[in-house]
Amino acid sequence: MALLESTSLTSGPITTDMRTLTEEIEKFAKDKKIEIDTLKIREEYRKDFLGNVSHELKTPLFTVQGYIETLLDGAIDDKGIRKKYLQRAAKGVDRLIYIIKDLDLITKLEVGDLNLEKEVFDIVELIESVFELLEMKATKKKITLTFDINYDEPIYVQADKEKIQQVVTNLLVNSIKYGHKDGTTEVSVENLIKNKVIVRVTDNGEGIPKVHIPRLFERFYRVDKSGSRSEGGSGLGLAIVKHIMEAHNEKIYVESEIGVGSEFSFTLEKAKKSVS
Repeated sequence: MALLESTSLTSGPITTDMRTLTEEIEKFAKDKKIEIDTLKIREEYRKDFLGNVSHELKTPLFTVQGYIETLLDGAIDDKGIRKKYLQRAAKGVDRLIYIIKDLDLITKLEVGDLNLEKEVFDIVELIESVFELLEMKATKKKITLTFDINYDEPIYVQADKEKIQQVVTNLLVNSIKYGHKDGTTEVSVENLIKNKVIVRVTDNGEGIPKVHIPRLFERFYRVDKSGSRSEGGSGLGLAIVKHIMEAHNEKIYVESEIGVGSEFSFTLEKAKKSVS
């Protein structure tokens, strides 16, 4: 569609009132300026995204290439080096697969091509299972994963269980990645309104500068351009979290303060009881 098509100028009744005509022209010009500015922002975002995805894929790809070329140049004859280099190349391939899988998932989420399979489940039990999955990762950083209180009773919600597990996992992985040694990541589940609960993931890590918060959920956006890459990950974790919550028509929030820590929270629909 042409940017400057004039249908909006002639869609109303024809008038000879110069003041009205001037107002219509000014409104048309203002609307088109907004449209052009939006297109410019999208173009900048597209360039930024392409640059980021190129960087994310290049790093493991060049790593794999380097090890394979070294082996082909003669290192393959040394059994010790051969095994070590093949293991490192395999890690690079795993990272490429990880990035591509996340890219595939986020593309499906963005085009609305991912059907949610909603069910009733205990969110407390799900969080406990994620704690167990991430126990070794947290132990390496000497970070404690804990609830704010003892949840003796189940708290039932209705959502896509697998996708919500991914949300909780991504948020906890982030808190471990940016957490301080001997730190704590605490999860709470609270009643928000009559039919909603809010899940909060709070850490006492390094915190996020306010300038970065509006862009946190963009694909490949990283607060720490070097450190976070060395920690691994696809750079798509928070973008996936945002899209999963939007697919559920739920909200995701973030609050952070440098030197104090960060809190990510999201809402879920409550359910009365488990369906057997």
